[in-house]
Amino acid sequence: MWIECMTEEQFANFGLTFGVTGFMLYMLFIIYQLARESKAGKFGTFVLFLVLAFGMVGFIAKQVIIYYMEG
Repeated sequence: MWIECMTEEQFANFGLTFGVTGFMLYMLFIIYQLARESKAGKFGTFVLFLVLAFGMVGFIAKQVIIYYMEG
């Protein structure tokens, strides 16, 4: 199996990268559903995405900074 070839660090990095990315995409879908069901309009949808998705910016920024520092 391919898992036997991975170290614990590689598996954790893989899970963090793809697991959290998938979770973030699912959160964006939930925000979209919330905006649609509440009939928020364009501005309301923008505010929902801005406020509720703002927490993801820190995680993405951290990954970008790590990428450039290791680069």
